[in-house]
Amino acid sequence: MAEPKNDDFLDDIADAEAEELAAQTEEFDDAALELDAVRAERDQFKDRFMRALADAENARKRGDKARREAEQYGGSKLARDMLPVFDNMKRAVESATDEQKEVSAALIEGVELTMRALLGVFEKHGIRIVSPEVGDKFDPQVHEAMFEAPVPGTKAGDIIQVSAEGFMLHDRLLRPAQVGVSSTPA
Repeated sequence: MAEPKNDDFLDDIADAEAEELAAQTEEFDDAALELDAVRAERDQFKDRFMRALADAENARKRGDKARREAEQYGGSKLARDMLPVFDNMKRAVESATDEQKEVSAALIEGVELTMRALLGVFEKHGIRIVSPEVGDKFDPQVHEAMFEAPVPGTKAGDIIQVSAEGFMLHDRLLRPAQVGVSSTPA
């Protein structure tokens, strides 16, 4: 009879060990699930961090670009407003006759010096003149056609007259050159 008690005892120990092993396995499974959840949360935070870092870098780049554009093109409204001043000074110098130049030499020279100073300021701030010549090809990117006329000896699209010079601010057009264009068919 002693043997059956031993078998029962051994069965009880095996059952207890099996229960303990099952509990440990369940704890291990719970820990593994919790670890997986923590890893997923870590990956989510890492992804959010990387996106925030990229957004910050993009904002910095946009800010730098906006600052550069403000430096280069911030004065474009003032520059555009100064163009008629240049035009009027140029017309004044060009319209003076030889007789007027003799009588008012100092005045004409003063206007010319002022015009050169204005051009120096333009150059300093990246403004340059777009000065097409008669016979050049019309370019709608920098020229504005004021009229079209058939002129013998020209091809359609040739500039036949320059009414006003144009101006560029760095790589942007402030004002197109105003030109007359030939409409003579080829």
